[in-house]
Amino acid sequence: MQIAAGKFKAECLKLMDEVNQTKEDIIVTKHGKPVAKLVPFQNNEASPVFGFLKGTISKQGDIISPIDEQWEADA
Repeated sequence: MQIAAGKFKAECLKLMDEVNQTKEDIIVTKHGKPVAKLVPFQNNEASPVFGFLKGTISKQGDIISPIDEQWEADA
């Protein structure tokens, strides 16, 4: 979509909402020549390495007390 700078100035906030909803760019023109582009914001922040599984694991039973099973290990 292309829009003249004067019209963009008058409808800026409405156009920002439209770009956010449609995720389509708007090119702003002056005297028919492109001068700016309004694009939707993309959050490119990396998710944290530590704690990203928080709340996804559940424990069942006693996980602290020893079990009555012998383990064989090579020495």
